[in-house]
Amino acid sequence: MAKETNNNTNPKKPRFSSYWIYGIILLFIIGMQLFSGGSGWSTPPEITPSRMEQFLEDGDVEKILIINNTKSAKIFLTEEALKKDVHKNAQGQTFLPSASQVPQYLVKFGDAQNFENGISETIDENNLSDVEVKFDIESNLFTDLLITLLPFVLIIGIWIFLMRRMSGGAAGGAGGQIFNIGKSKAKLFDEKTDMKVTFKDVAGLEGAKEEVQEIVDFLKNPEKYTSLGGKIPKGALLVGPPGTGKTLLAKAVAGEAKVPFFSLSGSDFVEMFVGVGASRVRDLFKQAKDKSPAIIFIDEIDAIGRARGKNNFTGSNDERENTLNQLLTEMDGFGTNTNVIVLAATNRADILDKALMRAGRFDRQIYVDLPDVRERKEIFEVHLRPIKNSESLDMEFLAKQTPGFSGADIANVCNEAALIAARKGKKAVDKQDFLDAVDRIVGGLEKKNKIITPEEKKTIAFHEAGHATVSWLLEHAAPLVKVTIVPRGQSLGAAWYLPEERLIVRPEQMADEMCATMGGRAAEKVIFDKISTGALSDLEKVTKQARAMVTIYGLNDEIGNLTYYDSSGQTDYNFSKPYSEETAKVIDKEISRIIEEQYQRAIKLLEDNKDKLTTLAERLLEKEVIFKDDLERIFGKRPFEKKSGMTEIKESDSATKEEELQEKE
Repeated sequence: MAKETNNNTNPKKPRFSSYWIYGIILLFIIGMQLFSGGSGWSTPPEITPSRMEQFLEDGDVEKILIINNTKSAKIFLTEEALKKDVHKNAQGQTFLPSASQVPQYLVKFGDAQNFENGISETIDENNLSDVEVKFDIESNLFTDLLITLLPFVLIIGIWIFLMRRMSGGAAGGAGGQIFNIGKSKAKLFDEKTDMKVTFKDVAGLEGAKEEVQEIVDFLKNPEKYTSLGGKIPKGALLVGPPGTGKTLLAKAVAGEAKVPFFSLSGSDFVEMFVGVGASRVRDLFKQAKDKSPAIIFIDEIDAIGRARGKNNFTGSNDERENTLNQLLTEMDGFGTNTNVIVLAATNRADILDKALMRAGRFDRQIYVDLPDVRERKEIFEVHLRPIKNSESLDMEFLAKQTPGFSGADIANVCNEAALIAARKGKKAVDKQDFLDAVDRIVGGLEKKNKIITPEEKKTIAFHEAGHATVSWLLEHAAPLVKVTIVPRGQSLGAAWYLPEERLIVRPEQMADEMCATMGGRAAEKVIFDKISTGALSDLEKVTKQARAMVTIYGLNDEIGNLTYYDSSGQTDYNFSKPYSEETAKVIDKEISRIIEEQYQRAIKLLEDNKDKLTTLAERLLEKEVIFKDDLERIFGKRPFEKKSGMTEIKESDSATKEEELQEKE
């Protein structure tokens, strides 16, 4: 019974539509046409001019109305004539009321002057002075209205269409959208209906997670902190490389916090209309203050937070700067509300405005870095929950095979491994599928049908064997995992290593890495006494390393303890270099010297081990893919193997990561 009462008291009202107005206007125009003095829908029968003259001579005609613009005449009969049998087919009264008399006949004529003269002669000859002859110009009210209103209807229609397109086509009609264009586009997180992400779903990132959890605790228990005189922070900025979990942390805050959570992107403030960005910022903070305590999350804040005046050559960024100014005022200005916390995320903190970064606006900067081995293991455990895995799958092994991978990369590896296992018809995902997935993501898809001549294949084999040989013989070079001459992606061959995860790098370590990188070209020189274009990616890598040693890290004796690196990013917008032309010559000379030294060093190593290099290359030509065990059979155990607990890859395994190093031939 209660349900019936609710249904009766709250009947569903029909939604108002703008099409109702269009229908009413159309009905009004049709009504005007029908009731405006016309003859309704019926048309009087048409007769010839000679027959009209006959009716005129018989005295049946009361009035003749000549319409000049249509070259027609309307004939009106007398009351007595309408009773005659000869006029039984004449038009009588219509079914619609009319403000004027209804004609009984219609006459079409050619030349108006001859027609008028004929009527005058007939009237004079028969002495019909009581017959009334009038002249008129007929107009169609519907046509006149249509011609008058059509331009306005078209203009209004185009305006409505454009406004709906510019307003995103949301419901509520064009007028409502125009008035709402300055409203915030922030999405209010609903913990009851939206998918809930908690801190349990965020693996690794312990330091960042701890700081974000504290912000949530501020809003849940403010007295705990304010009782000691402390103030709740106004904002926290999440900074880090792409894919490290900044947005995921914000989702976890939305899931954990029991307060309203407004989420939007920095680009949501941008619009083609002037002043809309600032208006949306005001509306966003007004909504948050009305629901305080609340959290605002702005993803990719660099869309509006870029430093003012930077890269503004055309002077066309005033709208973005106005939006930023309004955001600065709302975060720390007169009348700010301390119960609203702003979270923001960006991977380009160096270009943000200094006024936005200062304490009092973003009190905390939380750096979200790439995960280490332990954190990668935790991330694998999270992403492998919904996947059917083999019982023998070792998470620690997977973590060690993916150095340099971000959380998003690991999620992609897990998904790719599941797809590969499904493609092979397996019931569970095993270790081999994950290794194949890493190969697929790092190197691309295998292209075994690529046409390669025997001479080219031999060159590629010695090139890759050169990389493997030099890296095996150098102490600080990354340990080799796999070498292949099977084309994959854009590469004709690749040597994959498992680099040591270092926090600081010494000059001798960089030198060994560059020497191993130049081993491919050095092998071509030693074996064929020729070089090729296949070492492009090698040259690019060593050039970047050598330039970094000289201009960034201050590891060159000629330049000394100087760096030309600017962490603020200001030099990116300058056309001048921070050093003189003489220094530029020294820099170029030192970069070339460093690379050439390592190249000659690689040549000497390969000449001393030419027989082993040849054996390795021939084995590579035979098997196309070789592993660490093959090098141990040829060179023996590596004398300076690190005791890092690194998992060895057996010949049955298929690959690993190449952050490492991938050579494009």
